[in-house]
Amino acid sequence: MVLSTKRPCVIKKGTGTRGELGDSLHVAVLASIFGLIIYWLIRDSHRVKNLSGKHVFITGCDTELGNSLAKWLDKRGFCVIAACATEKEGQELQSCSSLSLKTVNLNLADSNSIARAVSFVTEETAGEGLFGLVSHAEGIAPVAPTDWLMIEDFHSVLDVSLLGLIEITLKLLPLLKKAKGRVVNLINAKGLMAFVGGGYTLSTQGMEAFSDTLRIEMQHFGVKVSIVEHGFFKAVVNSDVFEKHLLRLWNRLAPEIRNSYGEKYLIEYIKAQRSSVKILCDSDISKVIKCMEHALIAKYPRTRYRVGLDAKFFWLLLSYAPSCLSDMLLWFKLQSELRPEDWTEGASFTSRFEIPCLRPRHSSLPKAEIPYSQQSLSK
Repeated sequence: MVLSTKRPCVIKKGTGTRGELGDSLHVAVLASIFGLIIYWLIRDSHRVKNLSGKHVFITGCDTELGNSLAKWLDKRGFCVIAACATEKEGQELQSCSSLSLKTVNLNLADSNSIARAVSFVTEETAGEGLFGLVSHAEGIAPVAPTDWLMIEDFHSVLDVSLLGLIEITLKLLPLLKKAKGRVVNLINAKGLMAFVGGGYTLSTQGMEAFSDTLRIEMQHFGVKVSIVEHGFFKAVVNSDVFEKHLLRLWNRLAPEIRNSYGEKYLIEYIKAQRSSVKILCDSDISKVIKCMEHALIAKYPRTRYRVGLDAKFFWLLLSYAPSCLSDMLLWFKLQSELRPEDWTEGASFTSRFEIPCLRPRHSSLPKAEIPYSQQSLSK
């Protein structure tokens, strides 16, 4: 008798069924994700009809970004009301635009100026309401270590970039509700991270909070609120002006505060700013304009638009990182800007670091020979 050594084949019930069920589940999940993407793209492509003749009010049209947006929307058929800081800037904008574009002088730090601008917008809309409000106040803010600043430095920023924008938005809300319009607030994504002193970050985060609250409350009235968070763009960032402000603050410091920081700290601070602008700055301002346009003409505008690689990745990810990690990265960046070999014992402050914007226009002296105490910035 021959005994077989083969083990009996055991069939596990349900194994094939579970595998098929798992595969089907994976396919269903992938199909759902694909379907949601297609749905979002179709929904995002819907546009508001009959936009021609609708009124849009834009603040900050004396800047390159606001000026470019006003011209672009004017070509698209909107009745643009552009707010400029001076009458001369308004006339220059009108000279290269259609007759439907109107300008008005606006000082966001002055309530009377805001009231006059609101009255002008009310008259221009002629009972139709305001379809769009684009809030933009990208001024040059004093950015420096906190104990270099005075309370007036905070007021100069917050009165314009936060309280001024809030005030004009509140006064235009009745017109926006009447037209079931849109509010588009332009904010620098750099403000997502509070790592520099001054009112700039305070105003940015304040506008973020104000926009979120306004968006929720205005849904009942059909008013849509969007935030455009942009990164560094050459049309927005002016390093020379930043350095002038920083050196003006440095020159007015009390000797004990200046000595506690030392000249090396000032050099590192400016070099870090220059390096950040050089690495992150984008020259294509049309990316920001297209996002603002989409927020105005889309039937379903997005809650947030992030423009620029630094806004989408660097500042956003850094804002979600643990504080210990973000602090370490930012501090390491500041310390690495100035290499130890750049410093030689006994070298003078001005010979180590040259600031092109500080040389007097008609001076025959080399840049390195102009002491900071003689600069007009200290006035």
